Amino acid sequence: MGIQIFVAEDFEGMSAFAAGIATKKIRDTLKSKQEAVLGLATGNSPTGLYKHLARDANAGEFDSTRCRSFNLDEYVGLPGENVQSRVMHHESYAYFMIQEFFSLLKGKFIETNVPPGSLIEQNRLIAELKAHPADWEARGADRGKSIAIRRSPESEYLGWIRKYILDGYARKIRKAGGIDLQVIGVGGRGHVAFHESGIPFKGSSVLLVKLDDSTVADAVADGHFASKKDSPNYAISMGAELVYQARSVLLLANGERKVEPVTRSILDDPTPEVPISYGQIYAAQGGDLIYVLDRIAGRELLAEKKALAKKGVKIREVDGRGAVSAA
Repeated sequence: MGIQIFVAEDFEGMSAFAAGIATKKIRDTLKSKQEAVLGLATGNSPTGLYKHLARDANAGEFDSTRCRSFNLDEYVGLPGENVQSRVMHHESYAYFMIQEFFSLLKGKFIETNVPPGSLIEQNRLIAELKAHPADWEARGADRGKSIAIRRSPESEYLGWIRKYILDGYARKIRKAGGIDLQVIGVGGRGHVAFHESGIPFKGSSVLLVKLDDSTVADAVADGHFASKKDSPNYAISMGAELVYQARSVLLLANGERKVEPVTRSILDDPTPEVPISYGQIYAAQGGDLIYVLDRIAGRELLAEKKALAKKGVKIREVDGRGAVSAA
């Protein structure tokens, strides 16, 4: 289906327009299937979309009781003495989704899923990785690495993580029939979820990721954690290859920090250095990829309309009323 890009005036315009697309996709899916399976992201970019989407559901625009969701990622190593305290930590993505979306819905989803990273004891994980170096390999060209655990590891703990946490989450998505609509944001280096820059595309299903030092530092600098010691060093994440298996992918990006990765993801060749650039491969194989940007994030793409046209990419502007300009 190719790549479509829509550029709205600001965050609110981006959010409202993206929610309109999402609502229509969900409604259309529910005409042909009993339930719609959604892939959901955390971070600032989708928060406005979630508020509009909840309003649409509550107004009867689509039936939220026929929806099921899978989130992209979750931390490993959140502060807390037990699983319950880690799941409900104010920086967990499970807590984020309750606060920003699920609690706003009158009709609750059939089921909501977040990767069960809170089940993993980070200190034990680190000890097992150190004690069993032959059980795993680090994959990636930068400091953020995917920790690939071999199929039959000596460590029972690492084997449990692979079978029940990583492969188990992927199995559950497959059992649900795959994701109909995947919502994603964009990291400052073009990463999607915790698929960090430099992690290979191939085989990136559900990943155990050792976080890049800059990711940890940013989390502290942004006030999410008091210090590097308190910040998680690992995460469970869908990889780019799995993300872009959805029937439709809706990418949201706003602000100055997103200009370079968004531009590179479309105009440059696909590269693991910019994980969202895998979207070009996805679209070339028939995937339905939609970018909705604010005017800042879309600034350089708007200046390259001719280059985009040569690549078969449509870019259109959205005014304050939600009206779309001619292609």
